[in-house]
Amino acid sequence: MLIPLTLLALAAASPALAQDDTPKSKAKTEESQGNDLPPLSVDRTVRQSATIGGRQIAYEATVGTIMVRDAKGKPIGQVVYTAYVVPGRDPARPVTFAFNGGPGASSVYLNLGAIGPKRVQFGAAGDAPSDAAVARDNPESWLDFTDLVFIDPVGTGFSRSLIDEEATKKAFYSTEPDVKYLSRIVYDWLVKAERLRSPKYLVGESYGGYRAPRMAYELQSQLGVGIAGIVMVSPYLDPAATGDGTALSPLPWMIELPSMAAGHLERQGKLTPAAMAGVEAYVRGPYATDLLNGRSDPAAPARMAAKVAELTGLDPVLVRRMGGRVDSRTYLREIRRDTGEIGSVYDSNVTAWDPFPFAAQQESNDPILDSLIAPTTSAMVDFITREAGWKTEARYNALSYAVNTAWDRGKPDDSPVKDLRKAVANDPKMGVLIVHGWGDLSCPYFASRLIVDQMPAFGQAERVKLAIYPGGHMFYSRGASAAAFKADARALYRR
Repeated sequence: MLIPLTLLALAAASPALAQDDTPKSKAKTEESQGNDLPPLSVDRTVRQSATIGGRQIAYEATVGTIMVRDAKGKPIGQVVYTAYVVPGRDPARPVTFAFNGGPGASSVYLNLGAIGPKRVQFGAAGDAPSDAAVARDNPESWLDFTDLVFIDPVGTGFSRSLIDEEATKKAFYSTEPDVKYLSRIVYDWLVKAERLRSPKYLVGESYGGYRAPRMAYELQSQLGVGIAGIVMVSPYLDPAATGDGTALSPLPWMIELPSMAAGHLERQGKLTPAAMAGVEAYVRGPYATDLLNGRSDPAAPARMAAKVAELTGLDPVLVRRMGGRVDSRTYLREIRRDTGEIGSVYDSNVTAWDPFPFAAQQESNDPILDSLIAPTTSAMVDFITREAGWKTEARYNALSYAVNTAWDRGKPDDSPVKDLRKAVANDPKMGVLIVHGWGDLSCPYFASRLIVDQMPAFGQAERVKLAIYPGGHMFYSRGASAAAFKADARALYRR
C-alpha cells in the first residue's frame, strides 16, 4: 500500500526442517558486526496444504533470509522472505516475487490478503483490529499456477539494516538503491533455490507498483534475468502527475474525481462499468476543458460545481466554494459529515467514527490503516514463529511509519512508466497487467487509465492490460473481486 503523505488456524504442519546448513555461529557473527541486534533464525521449512481453486495443494513454506552486501562484500542488511513452493522442481513452473509498498510496508498484505495460500480478513467494511487473527485457506491464491516468494524490504517485516541510521537511509531508503538491492534479492533467491530456468513474474502493490516495472528493467538489462510478466496492483506509477509541482496541470483534479464518483455510485447501488464510462467521458472532456479555461469562461465555475456535486454527492454550496476542485480529504470527511463518520482513502466506503468531528481538519489516522495492523501482524508472526518455527526476539513491522518518514523520494518523475515501456519493448513475450479498485483514492485508477492510453501498442493488442474491480486499494478483500483478479492473472501467465 502507499502510505499517504499528510488469518480455522493454519494447516497442521510437520516438524520444522532446517533448510540452511550454514552454521548459526557464522550467521550470528556477520549480523552482529557493530550492533547488538538479536540474531535471526536459520531458514526454516514446513510442509503444508490448502484447498485452492477447489483442489488440495501440498506445498513447502519457507521463511528465510538473504544477506545484502555492499560493493566490498560487507554485510549491510538482511532481507527476510516467505516462499511457498509446490514440490516437483518442474523448470516450466513459474515463480512470482511479490512486494507491497508504503514505502515502509511488508509483503504481508499481498501474502495474507490476496494471493498467498492462506488469508486473514482485513480491509473491508466491518473489519476491526480485534478480529481474530486466524488464517484460512485462500481459494483465490495463485499457488495453483505459480510458486510465490514474498519479500519484505529492509525496515519492514523482520528485514533490517546492519549499518547506522544515516548509512541506512542512503543504502535502503531511497528510490534508486531500493530498486537495485531488491532486484539483487530476486537474483540471489533464484540462485539459492536453483530456479533460474523458471518463468519469472513480479507483483507489486501500490509503491510496490512503482518498484515492479523498474525492477523488471533492472533485472532484464543489468542482472541478466528476464521477466515474463508484471502485475501491478493499485500502482503508484506517476508521482509527478498527482503532485503539486506545477500550478497549471489539471491532472490531480481529473485523476481523483472518477474514484469519488465511483464511491457515490456504489453507495447508490449503481456502480457499473457503463456508469463509470460516462464519468470518464465527462472528466476527459468538459471537466478538463473548464479547468483549463478557468476564469476566461465566467460560466465554467458554476457548471463544474453543479456536475461535480452531482457526481460526488457533496453539498453543491461546498463544491461551488471549492471551485469544482474537490480534494480527497474533503470528500472523505464531508460526504458523511451528518453521521460523524470518516471514509478511508483506500476505500471511501470503509468508514470509522471521526474521533474529532469538530476539528477544522482530520486529526485521526486512516480507518483501514488503523484496523489492519493488528490482524495482519498477529497472523504473520504466529505463522513465522509457531508454524514455521523461525524464532527471533526482533520486532515484526507490518507497516513502518519510520521508514516512510525517512524515505528520500527524490524529484517526482515518471521513471516507472519509462522503465515499463523499455522493458516491454525489449521483450515481445512479456505481458503486463495493471489492476485497480474503482474506489481507491490513494492510487486512483484513472491515472493508470490515462497512462495506458498514452502507450504505444507494442505490436500486439493489450500487451499492457488494465482491469478494474469493485472495491478500493485492497479490492481483493472482496471475494468476487479477488476471483476476477485471479482469472485475469491466470490469463496473463498463460500468454
